Amino acid sequence: MKKTTKTLITVATSFVLSTGFSSKADAATYTVKSGDSLWRISQTYNVSISELQTINNLSGYTIYPGQTLETTRETTSITNTDGSASTYTVKSGDSLWAISRAHNLSVSQLKSLNNLSSNTIYVGQVLKVSGSATSTPVPPTTQQSYKTALVAEAKKHIGTPYKWAGNAPGGFDCSGFIYYTHNQVGKKISRLSAASYYNMATKISSPEPGDLVFFKDTYKSGISHMGIFVGNNSFVHAASSGVQLTSLSNTYWKGHFAGYGKF
Repeated sequence: MKKTTKTLITVATSFVLSTGFSSKADAATYTVKSGDSLWRISQTYNVSISELQTINNLSGYTIYPGQTLETTRETTSITNTDGSASTYTVKSGDSLWAISRAHNLSVSQLKSLNNLSSNTIYVGQVLKVSGSATSTPVPPTTQQSYKTALVAEAKKHIGTPYKWAGNAPGGFDCSGFIYYTHNQVGKKISRLSAASYYNMATKISSPEPGDLVFFKDTYKSGISHMGIFVGNNSFVHAASSGVQLTSLSNTYWKGHFAGYGKF
C-alpha cells in the first residue's frame, strides 16, 4: 500500500513538472488545430501574417493540424559596450509603443531621441534607443523609401478578411485598404471611394512598386476597384475573398483594368 502511494506521488509530481515546462513552450509556439488559418493565429498572437511566414520559413499560407509554429521573433539591435541597446531597426508590425517598452523607454522619450513629431515609423528605419536626443531633424522619408514601406505594409495584411466599408486590420474593402496602408506609412489621405481616389491620382503609364492600379466595371459601372502595385506584374488588394496578392495577367482583372496612378 505504501508502495502504491509513493508511485502516485511520483506520477503527480512528474505531471506538475511536465505541465510547467509545457506552459513555457506555449508562450513561443503554437500547435495548429483543425480550422486554423494564419490570419486567425496572427490575430491571437499579435503578429502579422508575413512575420509568421518569415519566422517559420513558410512560402505560402498552407498550414496543417499538428504543425508547430513559432509565434515570436528576435529583435535586431546594436548594443553599447555596457550591453545596452544603442539603435533598433524597425521591422514589419512594429510600433513606437512596442519598441519603447522593449527598451525600457516611454513613447515620448523614444520620439524625443529621434526627433519624431508623430507616431509614424517605417520598415528599415533605424531608431536611437539610448543616448541623447537628436539635435538635428531626421531627414524626411524619401519617395522611394515611402513606397517601399507602403508595399511592405500592404503585404503585411494579406489574408485579412473582406469587410464592406472596412478600413482597419480587422477587415478591409478596397478603398479602405488604400486609406489605411497609406496613412500607416505617413501619407495622410482622406477616406474616399475608389472612383474619388482615381480622380485625385496622377495618371501614369509605367508604375513602380507602391503606385496604384485601378479597375472599372466590376460590381458597378465606372471605376469600382483598386489596389497597390507591388512589382512583378502583381498587385495587393482587398478583394471579396480578403486581402490577396494577384497577377495583373489574371483574366478577370485584365479585362477590367483601367490604368495606373500615384498620389
